[in-house]
Amino acid sequence: MLGMPPPKPALSPDRLSARVRLKRALLVGAGLLSLLLGVLGAVLPGLPTTPFVLLAAACFAKASPRLHRWLVQHRWLGPMVRDWEANHSLPLRIKWLASGMMALMVGVSAWQLAERPVVQAAVLMAGLVGCIVVWRIPTRPMKRP
Repeated sequence: MLGMPPPKPALSPDRLSARVRLKRALLVGAGLLSLLLGVLGAVLPGLPTTPFVLLAAACFAKASPRLHRWLVQHRWLGPMVRDWEANHSLPLRIKWLASGMMALMVGVSAWQLAERPVVQAAVLMAGLVGCIVVWRIPTRPMKRP
């Protein structure tokens, strides 16, 4: 085949950079969606805030140092991200608080859904999953004075 250029290797630099750009764009999109859900969770009962904000931080850390820095330095959201990045654990008090708040909100929701047993069961199962997730996170030892 004279006159034709040789085929490009599968992982040529221009293809790799397109893959990296796509991966970064998808991670930024996932981070923005997670952040939106986290902010909504601050005002909507039953929708958690912290897991979505932490997911956004993880996405931004891999895709956009600028967005990650912004989130870490944010006035209201930054402290939870900084705490998680420093410790990767939760204090026992926070686990009990999170479980109690989930139980309260799930209980109220289930009570309101008494006429719809399938939806009520789904809400109860989601609450159970949420509690399991919280208790699977490592517990931070208490600091001794």
